[in-house]
Amino acid sequence: MTAARLARAAMLAALLSAPGTAWSQAAGGGGLPPTIPLFPLQDVVLFPNMSRPLHIFEERYRDMVTEAVQGDGLIGMVLLRPGYEADYEGNPPIFEVGCAGEIVQAEELDDGRWLILLEGTVRFRVLGEDHSRSYRVADVEALAEQNDQDDRRVLRGYREQLAEVFTAMAPSRDTPPEDVSDTDLVNALSQFLPLAPEDRQALLEAAGPRARAEALFALIGEPAGGPR
Repeated sequence: MTAARLARAAMLAALLSAPGTAWSQAAGGGGLPPTIPLFPLQDVVLFPNMSRPLHIFEERYRDMVTEAVQGDGLIGMVLLRPGYEADYEGNPPIFEVGCAGEIVQAEELDDGRWLILLEGTVRFRVLGEDHSRSYRVADVEALAEQNDQDDRRVLRGYREQLAEVFTAMAPSRDTPPEDVSDTDLVNALSQFLPLAPEDRQALLEAAGPRARAEALFALIGEPAGGPR
């Protein structure tokens, strides 16, 4: 299977298993805990309502997952800034905006590693960090998505164009499921299209799904064609 087909299969799985918007809307209104553990990676950016399987093998992050599954199940995914290699074993710089994820499936292997499935809930901004544990913990504030009536109208106008981008990942007659929201479609493309990590981070930092769609079109060199 080609990389494009693998990515598309993952995107379909994320769309079909999307948990809906009720939780993330509540979290955006302040439901995110003020302190969450951080899981910084160099190439993974999580988006709201999207799922991501993760293999946890470093000891410090085994500790993090063990404590998370015994607690509220939330961890914060953040992207490492370029140059992280110089201090990877410590606390290298990260981008301040990340996405909280809820552990919805977890399997601890015999050697202590974990296989987890993470579902994105709400974006957040890191306000400060606590380095007293084996893993990083951050004070965070939830970031609400800008998505008013006009934004939703314009985003609806992009639906056909977004569906074409979805299908173009691999030749197929399949299209995004009709019951998938426009927002989830944008987030799925943002998470699974083959983009540079920094470009994916820029999409996460967009103010809301409309702005994210327009930034995505700019990245792939396709003018946005929805109504104005």
